[in-house]
Amino acid sequence: MVQIKSFRGIRPDKLLAKDIASLPYDVLNSEEARELVQNNPHSYLHIDKSEIDLDPNVPPYDLSVYEKAKENLTLFLDKGWLKKEKKDCLYLYELTMNGFSQLGLVTCTSIDDYLNGDIKKHELTRKEKELDRIQHITYCNANTSPIFLTYRENTTINDITQQWIQEHDVEYDFVHSYEVRHKVWVIDDQIVIDQLVQLFKEDVPSLYIADGHHRTESAVKVGLNRRNQIGDTPDAPYQSFLSVLFPKNELHIYDYNRILTLTVTEEHLERIANYFYIAPKGKKTYKPKKSHEFSMYYQGEWQQLILKEKFLIKEKGTLKLLSAALFQKYIAEKCFNITDIRTNQQIDFIGGIRGLNELESLVDQAKASIAFALTEATMDDLLTVADNHEIMPPKSTWFEPKLLSGLFLYDLESN
Repeated sequence: MVQIKSFRGIRPDKLLAKDIASLPYDVLNSEEARELVQNNPHSYLHIDKSEIDLDPNVPPYDLSVYEKAKENLTLFLDKGWLKKEKKDCLYLYELTMNGFSQLGLVTCTSIDDYLNGDIKKHELTRKEKELDRIQHITYCNANTSPIFLTYRENTTINDITQQWIQEHDVEYDFVHSYEVRHKVWVIDDQIVIDQLVQLFKEDVPSLYIADGHHRTESAVKVGLNRRNQIGDTPDAPYQSFLSVLFPKNELHIYDYNRILTLTVTEEHLERIANYFYIAPKGKKTYKPKKSHEFSMYYQGEWQQLILKEKFLIKEKGTLKLLSAALFQKYIAEKCFNITDIRTNQQIDFIGGIRGLNELESLVDQAKASIAFALTEATMDDLLTVADNHEIMPPKSTWFEPKLLSGLFLYDLESN
């Protein structure tokens, strides 16, 4: 069973919420972020990607970047653009895209639940990315963006949250990037807060990281470091980290496709033919339908690849049958000798929200030599892999819509 708690959130002034809210730091590069903040001094990117306010030649992990983040956070607080709640609250955060909505509970979750395996992961992390967020949290003395968590849906929790949004005024309501509508409600009734805390404690056995493995590891390590320095005080703010909890039945995973930038040779194509049945599909985009099926775009043409039975029969279990796992083994490794897709510079990853036309465009413009479309994992796949204490291949899941940053912060010093 999992622990959640209310907190005094730091959040935008109601009139500035849309201007402050920004896409997450890790879906934008510095150049894109600099362009987005032009004529918008309120953008949270000044805190979340503070290198945009420094010389472009400053290395992204230089200490001056984190010092600037701290300086900008202080500025936002001093000007009243961000304000700290006067009492402990929970929040409801609804995102609506293409007619589908997901409603999450904004709360704080326990680092002990993560350490004990009650908050489960499905991806590995990279040390340099962990260290980046550790520095960012440490300098800002706050969890500056929430972790995207999920859980198996619970009817009683759903009834309580739906009743709240029907009976109370919305705090924020605006449309942001990619025409996603964002709505926030404040739960400030202690009776309702206590009900939700108790329900998660009694009826929700596990939480699962959907997106934000690096932020989770970083937040936990900051908490452990403060335990060692300050003491293991049970209710200290550093014992928890900021999260948004969504029921899994409301979430949608998109495909996460691959492009290669290496020179494709006849030997590469012969290897593909050795492992796959190949069927030409012409110039019209073709989306694969099963995990052992891929679409390949090369030299202006689409082709269907189906893994041959003699290889497929060897793969057992949810993890090995994921499209990303089959791609890694039979295409990346066996056909192109790419053994570590986390670090290899000849492979890149394209979120399915951008569509198959994006793959065509990248190849046609010679920004990639060949592209592969995969099938998306399911939420049940993710939970099964995590429950089995297994790790998905890198870049297996792409969630949309993205949670915006800047709507909620968690102060680690005085909460």
